[in-house]
Amino acid sequence: MRSRTRAGIGAVAAGVATVLLAGTASAVPAPGAPGVGDPYYPNAGNGGTDVQHYDIRVSYQPETDVLSGTTTLLLTATQDLSRFDLDFALKASKVLVNNRPAQFTNQNGDGELVITPAQPLLKGQSATVVVSYSDSPSTEKVGGLNTWKKGAFGALGVDEPQSAQWWFPSNDHPTDKATYDVSIEAPDGLAAISNGTLVRKTKKRAGWTRWNWRSTKPQATYLTSFIVGKYDVVQSTTPDGKPFVTAYGSDLGDSLDAAKASVERTPEVDEFLASQFGPYPFEAEGGVVTSGITFSLENQTRPTYGARNFAAGANTTLIAHENAHQWFGDNVSLGKWSDIWLNEGFASYAEYLWSEHQGEGTTAELAQYAYDSYAADDPFWQVLPGDPSEPKQFDRAVYDRGAMAVQALRKTVGDEAFFSILQQWQVAKAGKAAVIPDFIALAEKVSGKPLQELFQTWLFTKGKPAVGPNGTVAARAFAAVPAKPKAWDQIQANHRALAEADRH
Repeated sequence: MRSRTRAGIGAVAAGVATVLLAGTASAVPAPGAPGVGDPYYPNAGNGGTDVQHYDIRVSYQPETDVLSGTTTLLLTATQDLSRFDLDFALKASKVLVNNRPAQFTNQNGDGELVITPAQPLLKGQSATVVVSYSDSPSTEKVGGLNTWKKGAFGALGVDEPQSAQWWFPSNDHPTDKATYDVSIEAPDGLAAISNGTLVRKTKKRAGWTRWNWRSTKPQATYLTSFIVGKYDVVQSTTPDGKPFVTAYGSDLGDSLDAAKASVERTPEVDEFLASQFGPYPFEAEGGVVTSGITFSLENQTRPTYGARNFAAGANTTLIAHENAHQWFGDNVSLGKWSDIWLNEGFASYAEYLWSEHQGEGTTAELAQYAYDSYAADDPFWQVLPGDPSEPKQFDRAVYDRGAMAVQALRKTVGDEAFFSILQQWQVAKAGKAAVIPDFIALAEKVSGKPLQELFQTWLFTKGKPAVGPNGTVAARAFAAVPAKPKAWDQIQANHRALAEADRH
């Protein structure tokens, strides 16, 4: 996200003059690209714009599945634009650009809202874009897919890698992060939950309540959540004074107590993770448990957990996984979806760290058990965590082999350098997106060791590495697997739920 500062009138005038001069010297304004060119999702995001802020103000009626309202985007043109796209699956009814009506085309099947402003936008020019809409999200598909979730639990705009376009127009790619104000009006008796801080609840008309949320740190579109339904919402503060908001679906049944016994420990888990990764990066904490999904997702400040993950009892390893993403995935986001290891490898390793902290298996024991559990001819070893392919993006190898790669790095550079790498990564890339080569470069700089071969072996080479994550050679027989760490079964259950989920 482009940084912004306040300027005096003279500075503003000078900036306008600069933009106009630049415009006269530049090429004829051209259309922005319909995507950022992500190797897995070429049409995700949009070329030519950089969004700084979203103001989303909608009303939603679960009984009819009608979502209506406006989204206001504050953006900057990154090239001279004759027109530009926003990712949006719903039908827009009106578009304004800098308070002037703009022409627009709803290419809903492709998930594109194509906007032609009354006047071209020049490179560096700021623009205010207001999109009005009213539609039923569950009826609209993009490329034959629909990620909106509706049922007895209410409705969820929660998914990965795309979910935003079913409830607000956006530049839907992690490389363009922004701040958010999300205001959701829902029928009385229902909760309307999103990210960040709950600023206020208001009643402007009979039978409806509006919930207003604010996220003040850069946030990716897919991490922005829409949750409406019958939830028990609990508001408190963390020991260090941050707002702590949790919510539990009214239909959790026997899973409710286990869910609470897990999610309510989030501040404790985050305090531990901060001791490993550096200070918690956001302004609020929390979590939502719902029957509407089977997987879990690291929505910024407030992860969303599928209720089934607590059916067998408390599951704090999952809390550690999703909250580790607040550092790895949310604070530092991936630059391409093929860089998914930067998210899932470290979140999985956080489960190892938490298990060691709880006395349920050390990181070395868990990584070694994972390595020894998969025979050399297992297809598991054919998936590359550093570039798994779009169909295999959430394969178990991304989680398990990804965590082994992190342990292999730790063993190679030593604990002091290892934790320094993790913490410096959070500082260097805070609020930004990054790619795997960026991480390798930092790891080599901090450790002073050449690491290309290590990462090539663990992330980009098919087959079982000859040397395990702790620097020992492979066991000769599957029967030689060591004693199973106590946390192993729960970690694997978490990874199965994440890998097997129908995400889109």
